Amino acid sequence: MQKRKLGKSGLEVSAIGLGCMGMSASYGPPKDKQEMISLLRKAVELGVTFFDTAEVYGPLSNEELVGEALAPFRGQVVIATKFGFKLRPDGAPGWVGLDSRPEHIREAAEGSLKRLKVDAIDLYYQHRVDPDVPIEDVARAVKDLIQEGKVKHFGLSEAGVPTIRRAHAVQPVTAIQNEYSLWWRRPEQEVLPALEELGIGFVAYSPLGKGFLTGKIDESTTFDNSDFRNTLPRFTPEARKANQALVDLLAEIAKRKSATPAQIALAWVLAQRPWIVPIPGTTKLERLKENIGAAEIQLTPDDLREIDRAASQITVQGARYPEHLEQLTGR
Repeated sequence: MQKRKLGKSGLEVSAIGLGCMGMSASYGPPKDKQEMISLLRKAVELGVTFFDTAEVYGPLSNEELVGEALAPFRGQVVIATKFGFKLRPDGAPGWVGLDSRPEHIREAAEGSLKRLKVDAIDLYYQHRVDPDVPIEDVARAVKDLIQEGKVKHFGLSEAGVPTIRRAHAVQPVTAIQNEYSLWWRRPEQEVLPALEELGIGFVAYSPLGKGFLTGKIDESTTFDNSDFRNTLPRFTPEARKANQALVDLLAEIAKRKSATPAQIALAWVLAQRPWIVPIPGTTKLERLKENIGAAEIQLTPDDLREIDRAASQITVQGARYPEHLEQLTGR
């Protein structure tokens, strides 16, 4: 698999990473642990070197899974994790608020190091910006952890441009992780130009629109009770029906390229900037292979113009998050 560098940081990762959240949380019940360990190890064999997890996924269990699965590959892989949510005291799924106080960041880092079975966290993101803690204090806390050798790189997830600039002035930011795909293009407006200027890499989560852009979901699809897509405005049956036009567009291009809609969606993300790395999640080996295959697909300037032209005629229906979650982004 080709490699990409995240901005000017020198952090090199596989062009396509693997988002691990769905193995333990959010997309239905947790998957079988041994099967997921096998899948993670197979991903390394297939050339994936970039894995994404977080303290809140599970909570804690996803980091434990990733730590155990990737223990044989220390030094060959880059593991990114995240801090900043206040977990439920009873250990139940979910969270009860934000907490990026420096003492909490340190406590979270120590826990993540143990669960991931590593001496240093390769890339440590603030999961969501905490309005009660100045971003300078957050950046300084991570800077201290970097100086102590416990963290290698600093990142932010779903932060707004002024926050990114303020953080970067204290501790250089290696990567910003935001949602980005053909059906969520807001980062193009302000974030991507700022990152280009600052030399910061971009990690695209949900590059397949939480599964919708694969073409495997339609208005009649039902999700497990524990699947968070049940709560997303963009996944109501009406919105899915309206948004099918975007999938049809991908399917049309895919047919010409002897590819799948998912591969075209990922190839489109890769084609936007050389320092963007998508991290599609999956729990199935055939999907993992399909996603990795997207790195081989070359979309020509004509292809990209055609996709842009057709996509501009389609208005995506439904907000990507309920309002209380959308408020946590872009701060």
